Amino acid sequence: MAKDSSMTSIFSSALSQWQDGRDYMYCDLVDAVKSVHQQSFRTAVKAVNRYATMRNWLIGFFIVEYQQKGKDRAAYGENLLKSLEQSLQIRGLNVTLFQNSRLFYSLYPQVGNLFMIKIQPTPSVKSVAEEIQPTASAKLQSDAETIVGKLSFSHLCELIHIGDETTRLFYETECVKCGWSVRELRRFIATNLHIRVGMSQNPNAVIASLPSNNNMSALDIRQPYTFEFLGLKATEVLKESDIEEALLSHLQQFLLEMGKGFCFEDRQKRMIIDDEYYYADLVFYHRILHCSIIVELKNDEFRHEHLGQLNAYVSYYKENEMHDGDNPPVGILLCTKAGKKMVEYALAGMDNNLFVSTYLLQLPDKSVLEKFIKDNKG
Repeated sequence: MAKDSSMTSIFSSALSQWQDGRDYMYCDLVDAVKSVHQQSFRTAVKAVNRYATMRNWLIGFFIVEYQQKGKDRAAYGENLLKSLEQSLQIRGLNVTLFQNSRLFYSLYPQVGNLFMIKIQPTPSVKSVAEEIQPTASAKLQSDAETIVGKLSFSHLCELIHIGDETTRLFYETECVKCGWSVRELRRFIATNLHIRVGMSQNPNAVIASLPSNNNMSALDIRQPYTFEFLGLKATEVLKESDIEEALLSHLQQFLLEMGKGFCFEDRQKRMIIDDEYYYADLVFYHRILHCSIIVELKNDEFRHEHLGQLNAYVSYYKENEMHDGDNPPVGILLCTKAGKKMVEYALAGMDNNLFVSTYLLQLPDKSVLEKFIKDNKG
């Protein structure tokens, strides 16, 4: 079995620091354990992202090949991806991933070069590389190793939905060079950074002035495709601030003990909206109101975008999660920062004032929730 050079280097470096014959202090032990853990973790995260990306490229390849050459493909037609999801029943392998994998394969055929090196290519795989023509734009493409090693699949999912090839190449290149997080990449795309750079007399100055509060060098493991690849749950991976975690834990217990019909349903409930992953902090079902209640906690002062986000979650639940006999869902927004409290109810799509009043009679009083936030803050 071949040695993993990166891991060998990490362990050799760590061991060399303990072979100088000196007497060690307890702080040396702490530093050594912390260092080898952090370096191993970063390497493991990169490996997970690498294999997840390569897996997804192959999934896209298999789907495209089947759609073109499958003998029974007509029997599945447009329902192919949904049928595949139902047949596999594997966490994370869903229609959204299949769609993204198929597009990823079609836009980044050069990733196939990695497989040509590592495995004996089948005739169909070999033809993929041979049929790629060296167009002007293809010459500017990032090589396969850069794509797989420097970008997570979550980054790639943002890039593949950019229709213009030159624009996509711009964001791809800058993302690798600057180490943008997925959130930063998404924000720069949404604010048309490529246009601002193109119109500027000093493009480098525009890039240099961009706010950045994240380092992608470790390819943050909190990407949805990464932890689904590992079979992890969102609550095992997604970590909020200490204050928010504490408040959520207390809130869960608080609402369950209120005796007003709250039944705990889920925490960090995943939703897919426009092929992106979103997570509702807490979800309850109210047995008296016969509706879902989505609770969002923001360790921040109230901002209108918080309410907009909650309304989006409520609307999603109304469209996708309601069952026969259910009433429309309700959202509760809790905000807190520096002693300022805010509780707001999102009653999306409820035009009947009487109906709204009935809901409010059964929901926790805002003053009670505000007191709870104050008592459990910090």
